[in-house]
Amino acid sequence: MNALKIAAIALIVVGVLGLVYGGFSYTKETHSGKLGPVEMSITERQTVNIPLWAGVGAIVIGGALLAFRVKRR
Repeated sequence: MNALKIAAIALIVVGVLGLVYGGFSYTKETHSGKLGPVEMSITERQTVNIPLWAGVGAIVIGGALLAFRVKRR
């Protein structure tokens, strides 16, 4: 399996996951403080939305790479 085929399959998988889930979220520590023996921290939950066109585009590009791969001599 060459690198181009692996990249094409990865694009298709990422595109499908983007369409199924529509985004992902993560936590980010924004502020922390220490007052004597007491430590405080504030975490925020951030959400990143993946646009529909990005998921479809990744699938189309991955499929095109698989279908029209250039043969080397």
